[in-house]
Amino acid sequence: MRLSAQEIAAKVGGDLMGDGSVIIEGAAGLNEASAREISFFHNVKYIESLQNTKAGAVFIPKNTNGTALPQGRTLIRVGNPQWAFAKVLEILDEKRRNHPEGIHPKAHIEPTAVIGVGTIIYPGCFIGQNVHIGENCLLYPNVVLREDTRIGDRVIIQPGAVIGSDGYGFATQNGHHHKIPQIGNVVIEDDVEIGANVTIDRATTGSTRIGAGTKIDNLVQIAHNVQIGPDCLITAQVGIAGSARIGHHVTMGGQVGISGHISIGDGAVIAAQSGVMSDVEPGAVLFGSPVRPIKQAMKLEAIYGKLDDIYETIKQLRKKLL
Repeated sequence: MRLSAQEIAAKVGGDLMGDGSVIIEGAAGLNEASAREISFFHNVKYIESLQNTKAGAVFIPKNTNGTALPQGRTLIRVGNPQWAFAKVLEILDEKRRNHPEGIHPKAHIEPTAVIGVGTIIYPGCFIGQNVHIGENCLLYPNVVLREDTRIGDRVIIQPGAVIGSDGYGFATQNGHHHKIPQIGNVVIEDDVEIGANVTIDRATTGSTRIGAGTKIDNLVQIAHNVQIGPDCLITAQVGIAGSARIGHHVTMGGQVGISGHISIGDGAVIAAQSGVMSDVEPGAVLFGSPVRPIKQAMKLEAIYGKLDDIYETIKQLRKKLL
C-alpha cells in the first residue's frame, strides 16, 4: 500500500487535519508506528501514547479535545477510529487474501454438496452429504462440515472448526448410558465468522442456529439445539450448553459458561469467566459465578479481599465480649 493521508481520509470519509501529502505504507499501534505508518486512537487511557506517537497519521474520534492533540502530526477525524483503521488493514491485507482459483485435481467433492459462487475451500476440508454453502465463503484448512449443514453467504471459518458433530445426548436405562441419535443439523446464517477449533454440535432434532453477523472466537463449544441471534460477540473458550437461547447483540467474555435450556436477553453483556445458570434480562451487564449485576459483583469482590481483616476483627471483638 502507498497512499497519501488525504487519499486515506477520502476512503474512510474522514476530516483531514495537518499535512495531507504524508505517504502511508503500513499500519501499527500508537507506540510502534513509524513515520510511514498510520495508527488509531480511541480510548482516553492511551492519550500519552497519542501525544508521543511517531505515526505519520492517526485516526482520532471526531469529539477528541483539541488540547489533547499532538502537535505537528497529521490527524484524520472519523466517527469510529477502530473501523477506519480496519479499512486500512483491509487494503494492506489484499495480497494475503489473493486466494487460489480453480479446483485442484486431487479434490474430492461429494456430489450432493452445493457450493455457491465465489466460495474458497482450502485443502484438508471435509464437506459431507447434502451440505449447502452459500456464496463468497472462505473455509480455511481442515474445516469439517458434516452432513446436512447449511452455511449462508460470506461466512468465514478458520482452521480446524467442526460444524455438525453429534450433540452430547444420552438416555440412561438400567444404569447404562445409551446414545440418542442426533438427526438434526446446523444452520450458519450470512456474515458469520467462526474461529479456529470451534465446535458447533448438530441438533438432536431441528437445527442448531447461529444468527447473521455473529462473530465466534477460537475454542468455543456450542452444544446441540442452541439458538444464537444476530450480531453477537462470543470470545475464546466460551461454552454454551444444549438448548440455550441467546438473543441478538449479546457479548460474552472469555471462558463464560452458559447452562442449558436458559435464555440470554438481547444486548446482554457477560463478563469473562462468569457462570450463567438462569435466564438473563435484556441489556443486563453481569459478572461472577453465579453471575450478578456487575456493580454488585465488584463490591463483593472488594469485600472478599478484606475477609482476613474482617475475621481478625471479629475474633478480637469476641475476646472482649466473652
